[in-house]
Amino acid sequence: MDLQYFGGDCLLLTDKGLRVILDDTLAELGAKAIIKPGDVVLYTSSHGRPTAEVRLFVDMPGEYEVSDLSIVGIAARGHMDEPKTKAATMYKIIADSTTYLFTGNIYPELSDEQLESIGMVDVMVVPVGGNGYTLDAGGALQLIKTIEPKVVIPVHYADGGLQYPVEQQSLDVALKNLGMEVRETTGKFRYKPAETGTTTQLIVLTRA
Repeated sequence: MDLQYFGGDCLLLTDKGLRVILDDTLAELGAKAIIKPGDVVLYTSSHGRPTAEVRLFVDMPGEYEVSDLSIVGIAARGHMDEPKTKAATMYKIIADSTTYLFTGNIYPELSDEQLESIGMVDVMVVPVGGNGYTLDAGGALQLIKTIEPKVVIPVHYADGGLQYPVEQQSLDVALKNLGMEVRETTGKFRYKPAETGTTTQLIVLTRA
């Protein structure tokens, strides 16, 4: 499965002709939405259904099977929500024996039940923009240490092409606060087990 980044929390996942879109809020940020008819569309928080005739639309917890993909939505507390609320959804996607986790803007403390649902993670995508709008690098690092993915991809940081309602930290600042060396900067990422090591590796996706 290939991953491409479009800014904000928006990613495009392509697998054997299937397109999966995560958090396409681009139109709300001054850019063009990327959803097309036939896509699988996932949102990590409550969202209106897209106007395009999509194959599957999900913005809540649950278990779904699409082609060869297994999608599990896991309830979570939103980053700025009150304790004991679970209005956000993390997504675990399994494709070709590889497990991807898309956290969205969640509170970085997870329960044993949530961690059991998540299990072992190969690739984790996590926001780092901060300033109360999303997780910052500190919250992202807390999740990285808890989940211990093999690869982590930061998203939702300052971008001159997008108009965030709250100023986001730059990628440089976020990476400095993460304290991790970038293994690779690329426009498209495909996970290759043979290229991972014993410690979590940091991949930066340039905006498509």
